[in-house]
Amino acid sequence: MKMRRLAAAALLGLPLALAAAVAGASDFRSLAEPAILYDAPSKQGKPLFVIQRYTPVELVVSIDRWVKVREPAGSLLWLERRQLAEKRTVIITAARADIRQKPDTGSPLAFEAAKDVVLELADKPADGWVKVRHRDGVSGFVRVNQVWGL
Repeated sequence: MKMRRLAAAALLGLPLALAAAVAGASDFRSLAEPAILYDAPSKQGKPLFVIQRYTPVELVVSIDRWVKVREPAGSLLWLERRQLAEKRTVIITAARADIRQKPDTGSPLAFEAAKDVVLELADKPADGWVKVRHRDGVSGFVRVNQVWGL
C-alpha cells in the first residue's frame, strides 16, 4: 500500500518536473522583416507598434498562423508566424558592451556595441560568453549578461 502511494506521488510530480524543465528552455528567433505587433492573434486585433527586422523575440505560444512573443522590452504581443526567421540574433542590453576577440576580459577589443544594437548569434553560449557577428562582418565574444535573446 505504501509503495502505491509513493508511486502515485511520483507520477503526480512528473508533470510539474516536466513543466519546470520546459519553462527553463526558451525558444528565440529573429524577425525576417519589420513586423506589426498586435494585442490579439488576428489582423482585427489592435496594432500596437512595429518591431524592426532582425530583432530577437522569444516564442511563447503558437496558434495557427500567429505567434505570441516576448519582445526585448518584455511585452507579450502577437505577430504573424511568417515574419519569423531561422536566423538567430541577440540585442545588447548593457549601456555599452565590449566585444572581445576571445572569450576573456583580458582579450583585445574587437569592437564596442551600444545598447539596443542587434548582433547575429555566431555560436552557442559557453562559459558566460557568446560569439556574435556585427552586420559589417566583424565578430567577437560578448558576456551573456550583456545581451538578450539567448
